[in-house]
Amino acid sequence: MKRWRMRIGVYALLAAVAAGVSWYFYWDASRTKEPQVIYVSTPPDAVDKMLEMAQVTKDDVVYDLGCGDGRIVIAAAKKFGCRAVGVELRPEVVEEARRNAEQAGVADLVEIRHADILTTDFSDATVVALYLLPDLNVRLIPQLNQLQPGSRVVSYMFKMPGVPAKETAQWSVDGHERMVYFWVTPIAAPK
Repeated sequence: MKRWRMRIGVYALLAAVAAGVSWYFYWDASRTKEPQVIYVSTPPDAVDKMLEMAQVTKDDVVYDLGCGDGRIVIAAAKKFGCRAVGVELRPEVVEEARRNAEQAGVADLVEIRHADILTTDFSDATVVALYLLPDLNVRLIPQLNQLQPGSRVVSYMFKMPGVPAKETAQWSVDGHERMVYFWVTPIAAPK
């Protein structure tokens, strides 16, 4: 009986902690209008695969929405000599991405904007890279459909629910699954 009470006590404590953490994130999200996106860097092999699937050339304008440290736009500028724009919400990460572009010697080709991806005009893009959760990918479809027909969209790890990808690539590195999805605009609305 004592063990049973101890288990109930532990479960109650865990439930209280989970409720507290959930409340904190709800409170934190409700006091700002900023989208709550987790920043995780895209692995270098995935960056290469995204740019390959999008068939980037020197004539492209590559955007990375939620660019983090700028690795995708920097890679596009270095490998192809194209113009590239990263959009990032967190000021400290924006500064890091700008430093990285400078250190990589592509600051003349790479622009890092401190902005919200949901309100940013990226209508001059010919390629858009995403590493965002599926629901945010879907929310971006109206903006993506403002791009010129035939513009390319690549997403690392996350699809757009209800919107079949034109092409996918899947591979594994050290037991970690990788996935890249590819679409061409216009993108059909989710079914």
